[in-house]
Amino acid sequence: MNTDDILKALAHPARLQILLWLREPEAHFSGQTHPLDLGVCASQFERCGLSQSTVSSHLAILQRAGLITSQRLGQWIFYSRNEETIAAFLAELSTLLQSGESRSLPGKTE
Repeated sequence: MNTDDILKALAHPARLQILLWLREPEAHFSGQTHPLDLGVCASQFERCGLSQSTVSSHLAILQRAGLITSQRLGQWIFYSRNEETIAAFLAELSTLLQSGESRSLPGKTE
């Protein structure tokens, strides 16, 4: 898990919104014809008013950061939250913020 990659992925409001939607797929994607236990089909995210290519780019960034996983079924790709990585990130962020220890940030020297 790369905390910096996760923070960068979460910095865009559309990517954060996608993660929030994936938290409760039944509430946000009930119209999906495939079972939601497969994940949410990539085409379902176009509802946020972004083009297919922009949605694909956001999903790829979230996947590279480890925040979501994907599985292909025929011509469709389904996405789900990676709860294990999200929990580990939240624990690390909590520890970092509560410890008061500074760590070197990318591109910054002390």
